Amino acid sequence: MNRTAVARAAVAAALATAAAGWQAPALAAWEPTKPVEFVVPAGTGGGADQMARFLQGVVAKHNLMKQPFVVVNKSGGAGAEGFLEVKNAKGDPHKIIITLSNLFTTPLATGVPFNWKDLTPVAMLALDEFVLWVNAESPYKTTADYVNALKAGNPGQYKMAGTGSKQEDQIITVAIEKAVGKKMTYVPFKGGGDVAVQLVGKHVDSTVNNPIEAIAHWRSGALRPLCVFDGKPMPYPAKVTATMSWQDIPTCKSQGLDVEYLMLRGIFMPPGVSQDQVDFYVELFKKVRELPEWKKYTEDAAFNTTFLTGKDYVEWVTRAEATHRQLMQEAGFLAK
Repeated sequence: MNRTAVARAAVAAALATAAAGWQAPALAAWEPTKPVEFVVPAGTGGGADQMARFLQGVVAKHNLMKQPFVVVNKSGGAGAEGFLEVKNAKGDPHKIIITLSNLFTTPLATGVPFNWKDLTPVAMLALDEFVLWVNAESPYKTTADYVNALKAGNPGQYKMAGTGSKQEDQIITVAIEKAVGKKMTYVPFKGGGDVAVQLVGKHVDSTVNNPIEAIAHWRSGALRPLCVFDGKPMPYPAKVTATMSWQDIPTCKSQGLDVEYLMLRGIFMPPGVSQDQVDFYVELFKKVRELPEWKKYTEDAAFNTTFLTGKDYVEWVTRAEATHRQLMQEAGFLAK
């Protein structure tokens, strides 16, 4: 073989070896190319708005995303405005929405043409707890004391204060009525702060405030927690009062009141987005969950920090919708 042939053979062999080891460069994972609109289907200052703005802040602080979140409140029609906007933004990965129980209650109570299946589920970030509260000077030291008083009283004798009508507080009240077998008088107020003040002033007999709405009054000795509407105690052992932590509050079920209710703090996207676009946000929120700020935020508000994605998230939302439908139907809250 002459030199030319040898050289050609060597080049061919080198090219073959290189080709065998060569791999196409991986395509860069999708990420936002412009600011992301973070829709809140509720007004400013509420729990969903607070969480969206907290996420906006920590994502920017830690540079977890090259583009910023822009929080936009769309509260019209009990949140229908926000849900319909995201539903109609088909294929737009630069729009996400944070949900609360109005994901279920608004379409069921109003008949607005929207269902969670119109959106793309991304992740459950957390669940809001609800606690049965009474005035600290009331005779009810335990859940059993309270339940026995309800059973012994006249229909409508005992007043439960809550935020809004046909929403989570009234749904829990209906569930309590069903479990106890006695009607209560539900008194709606604009917000959780107002509700707690009504109980402090002894204008009502009980509330189902979120922990963060009542903690100051618990600390001051004005309110007493009886039980939490979760399947397990809250995992926060730090003392809130001189003698009790969130973890010390028993579950309502363990005290004979068979009611469980948690409110979704979840993220959805418009329909028609791709899996890699969903995955970007899933990974983003996983990073947020590792931050010390998230751990402090969730502990301060005593959130249930369950995180779900994919099939597990879809199954949870499906069950939650069925529960809301049943309770609202029994209460006569469904749109005619």
